[in-house]
Amino acid sequence: MAKSTSGNFFEDFRLGQEIAHAVPRTITTGDVALYSALYGMRFAPQSSDAFAQSLGLPRAPIDNLLLFHVIFGKTVPDVSLNAVANLGYAECRFLAPAWPGDSFTAKSEVIGLRENASGKTGIVYVRSTGINQDGVKVLEFVRWVMVNKRDPVNKAAETHVPQTSLSVQGADLVVPPTLDASAYDPILGGSPYFFDDYQVGEKIDHIDGMTIEEAEHQIATRLYQNTAKGHFDAVQQKASRFGRRIVYGGHIMSLARSLSFNGLANGVFVAAVNGGRHVNPAAAGDTVYCWSEVLEKHLFDGRRDIGALRIRTVATKDISCSEFPAPGSESEPVVLLDLDYWLLMPRREVQA
Repeated sequence: MAKSTSGNFFEDFRLGQEIAHAVPRTITTGDVALYSALYGMRFAPQSSDAFAQSLGLPRAPIDNLLLFHVIFGKTVPDVSLNAVANLGYAECRFLAPAWPGDSFTAKSEVIGLRENASGKTGIVYVRSTGINQDGVKVLEFVRWVMVNKRDPVNKAAETHVPQTSLSVQGADLVVPPTLDASAYDPILGGSPYFFDDYQVGEKIDHIDGMTIEEAEHQIATRLYQNTAKGHFDAVQQKASRFGRRIVYGGHIMSLARSLSFNGLANGVFVAAVNGGRHVNPAAAGDTVYCWSEVLEKHLFDGRRDIGALRIRTVATKDISCSEFPAPGSESEPVVLLDLDYWLLMPRREVQA
């Protein structure tokens, strides 16, 4: 009897099914260094223990998106090994700080199923949770993914499309409990602009571009222990509708986050992801650019040191955002990512 597995197909999922994902993962300072090397991350609290300690944190925390990718990677063998595409995210919240040396496990619950009209694929909706070594929830998110069917003749026994929130409410954002941004140094942070300097409706061209290299996107995906076949197997992908290896969508998220430093350098923590769509696939050789728009601002009760900006970031390929004819248009084949998320940013009024 074969001891290997070909992963779950659409027919294998059931509403309410709970899945405990294999392989606990400790994120080390080595992982953090590799993540920085892959994306060029420069946000000050994640780059320097001393800077983090000036904000009341014990040390430099794990970048929020690195944590997201690791938890996401845990879910892939059970949820999306046979995926055609990862379609979207919702209700993602970072619930507790994560530090190098912490170990994480993940679990998921199937909250929705819908067979596609072709009969060849279906949409699986899951709510996934990341948990640290102390049993504390550090992250939760909903995602939906298009998964191949084992046999198109098999008809779906259940259909349910869950209703997800359009955005995480500002009052539900979690601020690290010891964080005190009243002494935040904008010179070391890399930008003179604080929360108060941004206006709803303002758009920011992040200007710089970064070209995706084949080796780098595969190293990144392996770093997260993401085993999705489409990112690695060139022989299999030649026969797919894409014709070549596609880049893990989270790689585009981290590239865009890194590029956003030029314009949002003091947006030091991602507190939540309201929604996100991988509009078109990316491949090695594509050059990623991005721009952002301020959608909303939130002030926390009883806090004068920090606020939250709701940001929409759109990533494009091979065309700078200053030249892009219709930013954010889904009909544009050059759009890779449309991401709606909350950033925590120090306020100006309490700075020396």
